[in-house]
Amino acid sequence: MSPALVDLLGRARVFDLEQSRFAGAPSHPAHAPGFNYFLHRHHARGAPEARTSASGLVVMPEHSGTHIDALAHQAENMILHGGVHVDSGVQTSVGFRVHGIDTLAPLVCRGVLLDVARGQLLPPDHAITRQELEQAASLEGVEVRVGDVVLVRTGYGALWTDAPQYLHAAGVSAGGSRWLIDRGVKAVGADNIAWDVIGPPDPELGVTLPGHMLLLVRAGIPIIENLNLEELAEARVHEFGFVCLPLKMRGATGSPVRPIALA
Repeated sequence: MSPALVDLLGRARVFDLEQSRFAGAPSHPAHAPGFNYFLHRHHARGAPEARTSASGLVVMPEHSGTHIDALAHQAENMILHGGVHVDSGVQTSVGFRVHGIDTLAPLVCRGVLLDVARGQLLPPDHAITRQELEQAASLEGVEVRVGDVVLVRTGYGALWTDAPQYLHAAGVSAGGSRWLIDRGVKAVGADNIAWDVIGPPDPELGVTLPGHMLLLVRAGIPIIENLNLEELAEARVHEFGFVCLPLKMRGATGSPVRPIALA
């Protein structure tokens, strides 16, 4: 590693973009019961030596807490990204033979924060439009480029401990997702439960969570959900180095992650 790079990394501020994981944290209804941790080995008296140990068991859907969606997570008319039919033998009881999270390379690239909320909470279940994303980029003086990871702040990340409110977070509209696809982004993320608004079907596409179909299936763009963007927004950092490392869980449709921003 060059001295210049060492110096650069040493001066960088690290922003932790993961929400804390605990039983009762917000969870999409499709991914109940969410995160659970059980301590099953305890430090106890009577051990044969001075050293004792404790360890636990984690039980959770891969789509709980701060996580990233693999391309296998969604299909359109039983077709995965790239025209792969679900019934072609790729879907098994132990995971997917294609498009599993283990096939997603680490994300190390330029990140952009589009702070649509800007100091206020967006209305519940509000669908963020293309125009609102464009306005956020303009106000922050940033350009969304090919290969970027774009993080959208709704303000609901501050309500992570209030599940009823958090589950009604604003989300990105189908038009907003299309705008990001047109810019050739590498991945997207937001401080909400599902990127999209949880609600009725999109009037044009006729599906709920339209961004999931547009991004994952049609464009092959992963989605990161349940981000904590509060510290990043408070520091007014809108361009940064972004690092996100999915776990190599063979054939899984998603993975918990601990993304960071370096600025």
